[in-house]
Amino acid sequence: MTTTEATQAPTIAQLNDRFRQGDHTLGQVYTTQLVKGLSSLEQQELFRLVRVFNDFNEDNDPWQEHDYGRIEFQGEQYLWKIDYFDKKLKYGSEDASNPKITTRVLTLMHSSEY
Repeated sequence: MTTTEATQAPTIAQLNDRFRQGDHTLGQVYTTQLVKGLSSLEQQELFRLVRVFNDFNEDNDPWQEHDYGRIEFQGEQYLWKIDYFDKKLKYGSEDASNPKITTRVLTLMHSSEY
């Protein structure tokens, strides 16, 4: 990790937490077919688990950006991942710590869809 990356990581983590916990002005949320196949109530509970997730550690968050998590729901494993794009969602963001030029995309999927 470069010095720049190390100094940006706390800002990126804070923005990712805000986004994951419900500030969707920072990005967009996508789900895969198996998540879409759950009932509305099941999807609501799954997203609640994503919002309250805070088990970040060296194994799942080596860059300390809070951009990935694995959760268990109804005996199944689900993954969520945040990626960083430019505002047009065409290219990767040049600076994920700058919300003025970055759109976050959270994808929620069943582990079998990875």
